[in-house]
Parts: sequence; structure tokens; C-alpha cells
Amino acid sequence: MLQSVRAVCCLCLGRCMSHGASAGPTRGRLFMVVGLGNHGMCGTRHSVGMTAINQLARRLNVADQWKTDRRTGADVVTAQFDGVHLVLMKPRQFMNVNGTSVANAAGKFRLTPENIYLLHDELDKSLGKVTLKLGGSARGHNGVRSCIDHLKSDTMVRLLIGIGRPADKSSVTPYVLGRFTKHEQETLTLVLEKGLDLLLGHIQKRTQTTTPITRPVQNRI
Repeated sequence: MLQSVRAVCCLCLGRCMSHGASAGPTRGRLFMVVGLGNHGMCGTRHSVGMTAINQLARRLNVADQWKTDRRTGADVVTAQFDGVHLVLMKPRQFMNVNGTSVANAAGKFRLTPENIYLLHDELDKSLGKVTLKLGGSARGHNGVRSCIDHLKSDTMVRLLIGIGRPADKSSVTPYVLGRFTKHEQETLTLVLEKGLDLLLGHIQKRTQTTTPITRPVQNRI
């Protein structure tokens, strides 16, 4: 009985996505929000996208519903936001191959790249700076590059979360793989809330307007 219910739910999500892709912005559209990072290293600077997606799951009251999905190679949970269907996911991969999970999930849920949001760290922005970027190049970010390669598109919306650069340029790797300091963690919670406001506001606008979303438009906090 439980398997039948799950099958019906997946079918409904698929039909909803199919309608959204062909009919333009509607209240029933499906979007996927991905927290990029290294699996098992949540809490490090490079995996701040995963910290953000966990915070989003708590905000949408689904933090206790994460499930490991073998088909996508990711932890996945579905949620509702203002009449919109959301798929939240965290790849169970290293950062530089996150794109395999994202592409698998895009296929499973019949999502186009334009309806995928990537949350990730940004070295060239200081902690406290958050930018919503509508498509464009990976700018040296291996996780984003992997997503672009596997989706064969660079049109994904991206929430860039500033982590700043270390004073010593030779120590970038240990810096990004290191954890935030206690002071940084206190700042980060507020920063991520502002970033999630930006992301959810963007989704709301897309579902409430028939005006095409074009790039390169940037919103900053």
C-alpha cells in the first residue's frame, strides 16, 4: 500500500513538472534547490551550500524527512512553499562530481536547468555577502563546473554565499576545507537567512509573472 502511495506521489510530481515546463509560470511549478558540497563534510566553508540547504529544510519544516535516493546518488526531500513544489537535495558525492547527482535528479523529476537552483560558496565575496546569479560560467568553482558539464547548460540560478579568501593565497585548500570559526558561525546563520529570503523571493516572482527571466541580472544583499 505504501509503495502505491509513493508511486502516485511521484507521478503527480512528474505531471506537475511537465505542465510547468510547457505552459510557462504557474502556481504548480516544480523547482529543485541543490546544496553543493563534499558529502560528509557539512560545516566546512566549501560545503556551505549544504549548510544552507539544511537551513532551508528546517525553515520549510521538512528537516526530519531527508531520504537517501540511490537513483540520484543524493539525499532528497520534497517540500511546499507558497503553492510551489520544491525538491531539496544534497549530493552524496565529492564537490567536483556533484553534477552527476544533479543531472540524475533533473532526469528523474523531469526538470530543465532553468528550474534548478545551486547554492554554493564564493571565495571572491567576503562572509556576509550573498548574490543571486542568473546563469553564467562556473568562475573556477568545480562543483558548478560539474553541474554545467553534466546538465550541458549554464542557465541554473545560483546563490553565491561569500566565504572570503585567506590572507595567505597558498593556503586556499586547507582554508575552504576548514570549518567556520565560532564568530563566523554566528554571522553565517543570519547571512543564510537573508540568502534564503532572496532565493524564495525569486521563486515567488517566477511563479507570479509571465515575464521571462533573463540573465545576466544580479541581486545582492
